[in-house]
Amino acid sequence: MKLSRGAATLSALLLSAALSFTGAGAAQAAGEAAATGYVALGDSYSSGVGAGSYDSGSGNCKRSTRAYPALWAASHSPSSFAFTACSGARTGDVIAGQLGPLNASTGLVSVSVGGNDAGFADTMTTCVLYSESTCLQRVAEARAYIANTLPGKLDQVYTAISGKAPAAHVVVLGYPRLYKLDGSCIAGLSENERAAINAASDDLNGVTAKRAADHGFTFGDVRSTFTGHEICSGASWLHSVTWPVINSYHPTATGQSRGYLPVFASAA
Repeated sequence: MKLSRGAATLSALLLSAALSFTGAGAAQAAGEAAATGYVALGDSYSSGVGAGSYDSGSGNCKRSTRAYPALWAASHSPSSFAFTACSGARTGDVIAGQLGPLNASTGLVSVSVGGNDAGFADTMTTCVLYSESTCLQRVAEARAYIANTLPGKLDQVYTAISGKAPAAHVVVLGYPRLYKLDGSCIAGLSENERAAINAASDDLNGVTAKRAADHGFTFGDVRSTFTGHEICSGASWLHSVTWPVINSYHPTATGQSRGYLPVFASAA
């Protein structure tokens, strides 16, 4: 059937409009399908040990409503939020037990891990209970592990995260230095012990940052925000030896909200 010029023009306009709306609809659908969920992985520094206000359902994982992942989620309202970080977690624990919520719709992931692999708890216990020489030897062992073995462990975690959440922006959080040297402490560990522990923390952050960068992830260095708020600073955002013992050498609620949260929010 032959259309008049007017009818043909009208048909062309309608077709153009239809295609335009179809394109807009497709773009909107693509936007709606964009990865927007947030999953928080990692160890006690991410679960919030030391901050109190623990979710009773998290059991020994000690997930706190005052931890930086929960604080960020509360203020940003991601489309979904899964908090699987757990006290004591090592790299293998993250792979085996925390990655379940990751999928193609995950847009943001945070993770802190590696300290427990390097023997953080055992090192601190050794330094508190035994001689300076024993402490320094244990720290040296931890630093050797960080240099030689931890990089491969971190690679396994980061590869697993990318495999399950390929669209996600991944933020890897580091660890603060524990001590202000020549600070206000008049008892406890020696300055040599404190300096060695800080050096091990720097090693841990350096290795973690390098492995994160090689996987295309963002590294969040919290040492700057905790500077002036270490143990022995007189204004610490970190617990020293305290009760319950599990809180020892972990961020306080202020350490989570003012030490970790700003770094994560900036990187996210």
